[in-house]
Amino acid sequence: MRLTSTLAILGMAACIGVNGISSANARSHRSGERHAQSRAAGTPRLAVIALAQQRISIYGESGKILEAPVSTGTTGRETPAGIYSILQKEEEHHSNLYDDASMPYMERLTWTGIAMHAGALPGYPASHGCTRLPYDFAQQLYQLSGLGMRVVIVREDIAPVEIEQPAMFTQPHTFPLQMTGQLTEAELRAQLRTIAEAKLAEAQAATKRELEARTAAAKKAAEAELAVKSLEAAEASLARTESELEAAGPVQETADTSGREKRLEGAKVQLEAAEMQAQAKMDAAALARQDAMAARAVMNRAADAAETAWQNTKPVSVFISRKTQRLYIRKGNAPVFESPVTIRDPGRPVGTFVFTALNYKAAPGRMRWIAVSLYKNATDIEPYSEAKRALKKHGHAKSADVAAARLALNRLTIPQEAVRRISEVLLPGSSLIVSDEGLSSETGKDTDFVVFMSGEPQGGIANRGTAVAQQDAPGDRERSHRQKRKTSQSRAYARGGMWRSRAATPFLPIFGF
Repeated sequence: MRLTSTLAILGMAACIGVNGISSANARSHRSGERHAQSRAAGTPRLAVIALAQQRISIYGESGKILEAPVSTGTTGRETPAGIYSILQKEEEHHSNLYDDASMPYMERLTWTGIAMHAGALPGYPASHGCTRLPYDFAQQLYQLSGLGMRVVIVREDIAPVEIEQPAMFTQPHTFPLQMTGQLTEAELRAQLRTIAEAKLAEAQAATKRELEARTAAAKKAAEAELAVKSLEAAEASLARTESELEAAGPVQETADTSGREKRLEGAKVQLEAAEMQAQAKMDAAALARQDAMAARAVMNRAADAAETAWQNTKPVSVFISRKTQRLYIRKGNAPVFESPVTIRDPGRPVGTFVFTALNYKAAPGRMRWIAVSLYKNATDIEPYSEAKRALKKHGHAKSADVAAARLALNRLTIPQEAVRRISEVLLPGSSLIVSDEGLSSETGKDTDFVVFMSGEPQGGIANRGTAVAQQDAPGDRERSHRQKRKTSQSRAYARGGMWRSRAATPFLPIFGF
């Protein structure tokens, strides 16, 4: 994964905090690791970081599979409550601001410096915005988690609950492999990868044919241009001959008359031959141009098919915002679709929920889902108070507000095109976010959706440069990213190099998400 700016590199150092530790110290500093719990390891689907309890819980198909203490951002540099995903993983990351301090097993959550990594655990919030993990736990999570795994940071610990599959994901799927209902997740991912590689090969072949057709059209156009120049020369020669003969005046001699007629006839014959040649060359150039245009259309269709096939190897993420009254869809950290959405009683809060697909059921297109709310009472949120920030280390996680989650889903009317886009391929790890909030300015290039909870301290973000915060509005930003990606692809098509760049890192194995 590429870093998007120098700001992203500098920002990562800020979450070290003044208590940054070396790799060796991280290994020895494991205060609280004895409290870490681990059940039968499975594929992590969701991480919940509880700020009040200073605790992280990892959930998979069998429920909670890992748990450990953490240290989040200190006062003034708080770790913002909200919804994230893992954007980048680096086993040995080092700060470039704090004496090259080590941040082992770094898993990035934003490009401006919020991450999870191994670090010192003094028993209270002490970082500059990151979530520090026990060293052994950080190593284990690093090995199990995958890019895209959803991470939810909550004020107080909330446990996800199982919920029926959201209706927008239960429509008939357009992808034929899922209709059998017999494929395991691994088998489906393998077949998706095979299809994507085949579509990539077709796109590469179409790109090669388009280049050949474009080159041939350019050659024919050059030949036609030369023929037109010859025609213009013949026309000029005839005009010059006629002008010269007219200037010579009448002649008496028969021989002179015959010579003048032959000269004029010769110029006309040359003009006629030039006209025929030019017409033939222009016709050939027109046909070659049509062939090139047809090849370009085939290439674009093949490119779109390859792009869709590549996206289908990734889980789908859907975000529905009551604030903007819009629905957004991303795959592989890239925007693919957005549209208005109808929310019944739009002036009334719906809460904030994260719905996550776990694994397949026996029926085709059916999956197990869990839902987590960002607050115990999803639509009746107690205002944040610093005085009530006392740690609740031994507090049990409250169950998510599943009744409010169901009500939120029932208030949605989804456009049919959005349903089609959502239903193309449904993979474990796919998710739906429904929120009163809008997209954060952190949502952008190479990210999944990032949502911050309003009314909560955001010191860890507020202290990280204003460049990101000054971006366009969410809808404009999504459209801008799509347009930039489309323009970039078009330029690559012209160079004939898009598929070489895509093939450099094609369809890497997906772990977790």
